[in-house]
Amino acid sequence: MITVIAATVGDLASLLPRTKALNAHEGISIADDALEAALHHLLADASLGGAWLIHADRRCIGYAIVTFGYDLEFGGRDAYLTELWVDPAERGRGAATAALGLLAPALVTRGVRALHLQVRPDNPARRLYERTGFVASPRLVMTRRLSGTVKDDPSNGRRK
Repeated sequence: MITVIAATVGDLASLLPRTKALNAHEGISIADDALEAALHHLLADASLGGAWLIHADRRCIGYAIVTFGYDLEFGGRDAYLTELWVDPAERGRGAATAALGLLAPALVTRGVRALHLQVRPDNPARRLYERTGFVASPRLVMTRRLSGTVKDDPSNGRRK
């Protein structure tokens, strides 16, 4: 039986190796200390979103991370499924499908009106997402990394 359980700061030790594995799998580069600090911050501040541990018969086999946003198009709070991981030995048994189904009501109770995600077109997980109701957005996702200070932002309109 698959369950999802909201993670707490006490679950950091279970989550961190899995987030590192996901990053390695996806080719995402982030320093270990920065990753741990960001994950700790997310777990400590529910206003940012949350993490859920995926269990099969009371044994942790993966996790999901959702971060919150706000969009008028959706009438309020929206969210991004930023990470979904099932341990390789546990894949192919329906755990991710079940976890996504269980995660939806947990997000609705937190006021989430729309759930987004990003997936590479060639990622086999795309079929999972489509089966569970996700559709391709007609918009292109674009990203701009921001530095920590306003003075470093070239679009702030100020002269240096």
